Amino acid sequence: MAPIKVGDKIPSGYTFMTTTNPEETNACAIPKPVKSEDIFSSGTVVLFAVPGAFTPTCHVQHLPGFAKHAAEFENKGVTKIYCTSTNDIFVLDAWGKQQKSSNVTMLADGNGAFAAAIGMDLDLSLKQMGSHRTKRYALIIKDGVVTYVGEGDVNVSGAEPVLANL
Repeated sequence: MAPIKVGDKIPSGYTFMTTTNPEETNACAIPKPVKSEDIFSSGTVVLFAVPGAFTPTCHVQHLPGFAKHAAEFENKGVTKIYCTSTNDIFVLDAWGKQQKSSNVTMLADGNGAFAAAIGMDLDLSLKQMGSHRTKRYALIIKDGVVTYVGEGDVNVSGAEPVLANL
């Protein structure tokens, strides 16, 4: 499938897993399913994706940048910042808690179905990371429609370039 582009509508019917207790730093995630149409269809949201939690670039630059600049995103009208990966919600929740990033909502795309649906799936089996991963990317979504796509390194998918495109 061709990668999602500006002007495309976010597909509906995809289930992510999130957690109901991101602030409880000493507790395991309490999983909660959420549908793509319920979280992307209204308002302005940012979705950024990483190939894996706790991986070098994702851990040192990607997630910390979005957490650090959360207030700036809010000042520019962003109602929610989401981070997705093909990790399970328990790993994403532990990563978010370890990074003290409760201002970023974790969305597990454990089977990679959403990543595949928007053409942002990746096979990292040669690196022993599995054949169903997500690419590194960021989207700005307004009322369910993509207004920015930054696919690749943090110079296009990190917090600063996303802020510059709001």
